[in-house]
Amino acid sequence: MTFDRRTLLALPLAAGLAPAALVSDAAGQSAAATGTTRLPGDPVWPPAERFGLWPGIPAGAPTPLPRPRPMITGRPGQYRDVQMRGVVQPEVGVFRPQRPDGRAVLVCPGGGYSITSLRNEGIDVARVLNGFGITVFVLSYRLPGEGWADRANVPLSDVQRAMRLIRANARRYAIRPDTLGVLGFSAGGHLAGSLEIHHGLEVYRPVDAADRQSARPAFTGLMYAVSNMDPGRSHGGSRAQLLGPDPDPGMQARYAIDRNLRNGDSPLFLVHAEDDDTVPVANSLDMLAAARRAGIPVEAHILRRGRHGFGTRLPVSSPGSLWPQLFDRWMREAIGPEAPL
Repeated sequence: MTFDRRTLLALPLAAGLAPAALVSDAAGQSAAATGTTRLPGDPVWPPAERFGLWPGIPAGAPTPLPRPRPMITGRPGQYRDVQMRGVVQPEVGVFRPQRPDGRAVLVCPGGGYSITSLRNEGIDVARVLNGFGITVFVLSYRLPGEGWADRANVPLSDVQRAMRLIRANARRYAIRPDTLGVLGFSAGGHLAGSLEIHHGLEVYRPVDAADRQSARPAFTGLMYAVSNMDPGRSHGGSRAQLLGPDPDPGMQARYAIDRNLRNGDSPLFLVHAEDDDTVPVANSLDMLAAARRAGIPVEAHILRRGRHGFGTRLPVSSPGSLWPQLFDRWMREAIGPEAPL
């Protein structure tokens, strides 16, 4: 398709307008309930089309249950993110393009495993990728540090289940199940990387026929992603939230993404800025080196500037603002010529 840079800035945002609020229908909560003010034209979570992951409350729930807490960050007149804590019943928002071409991606927003950045690294990303004909699914997953049993495996359970449900309903969503990949940001990138290496790991008891589907991603995109759980190498907040204050060595090793890559794993797409002072660029450099050692097809874009958490909001003058175009073209190559593109 012909690329228009305005596609990267078109969302409900007009690059710098104030929108962003969140409403959780399931929790019956509005932005006003959290002391924030919802503005006209704000995007809403959950979107009109979405589906839940689990029948009822998932296993291992804490007592008392977390209270879903929608948040708006930023001041009116500035960009404001939509964030969530306290997810009890995780769900997936469905964002359909006007002209779907059969490709699909599950997006995992980041937030250090302590929040999920549903607008900056979810809704906004979906709207941009929709412009390329890609059907996008945005995952609002449970946060491991909110009292769930088997905390380290909780996010992986959610992302595996989401992949299987999407594939089981591929006809409904007008997608080809073999083109379904995953794209994660920051700690959501660690979650996407966890799916890359552990898509077949049994971390929950099968629920229904959908769990016979494969959770293997056709490709994996990692945006300024956390690659490991090592003290001093990982992002400290993500490590603490996922593994807890006294990490089990086995879980620390399980979630070292770079050291668990194996030949035959899905193709990788990496983007990271050298001046990222939240998740050091070494995380992506380690992933690049590990992928090359394992013989996994990998494309990496190391930006000189961009810092952390930029989502789709880098200025048009920045080379990094072109990452969605690069991702679109790389995806076409990664899924192969059989796809109806």
